[in-house]
Amino acid sequence: MIRLLIADDHPVVRDGLRGMFAGEPGFEVVGEAADGAQALALAAELRPDVILMDLRMPVMDGVTAITRLAESGDPARVLVLTTYDTDSDVLPAIEAGATGYLLKDAQPAELFHAVRAAARGESVLAPAVATLLMGRLRAPAPDPRERLSERELEVLRLIARGATNREAARRLFISEATVKTHLLHVYAKLGVGDRAAAVAAAYDRGLLGS
Repeated sequence: MIRLLIADDHPVVRDGLRGMFAGEPGFEVVGEAADGAQALALAAELRPDVILMDLRMPVMDGVTAITRLAESGDPARVLVLTTYDTDSDVLPAIEAGATGYLLKDAQPAELFHAVRAAARGESVLAPAVATLLMGRLRAPAPDPRERLSERELEVLRLIARGATNREAARRLFISEATVKTHLLHVYAKLGVGDRAAAVAAAYDRGLLGS
């Protein structure tokens, strides 16, 4: 029996997934979370085998939750289930430690197969995601300045000047959660794991001047 935790901020999605897995032998939905923070708490309490994780959620997004799970040594496999298949969504999730990445238009049989594979520790990718990743592997590495968006550079410049996430959010008229998301994308694109390393790498590559 594979124990499942569903993390999605839309109740109708959680209800649909619960009903889908209830009708398929070999699965047990042990809990539901409406955001990443709830998912972390329930994962520690319920010890699921697989977590179906959406990416864009309030309080704590999916990538942050995946990162925290990996840092805590939680053995649960995380299968991302989302509607987003862009570079800025896929790469941070995979790099954070997701076992697989599926889109919400996946057929039930595909989803059942993916969860079983994830429970065995096997990677499962939606065809569109696999194509994206293969394309990146085959393409020459772009200049980091071409890869960072203007907003990501704005956040990085403020952080380099010593601004906190809250201060950066206030300066840019965006939420603190959005600042954190931009920073995660910056970390992924620069191949670093924290703010100090991101600033150092940015200066080293000429992104913030000399």
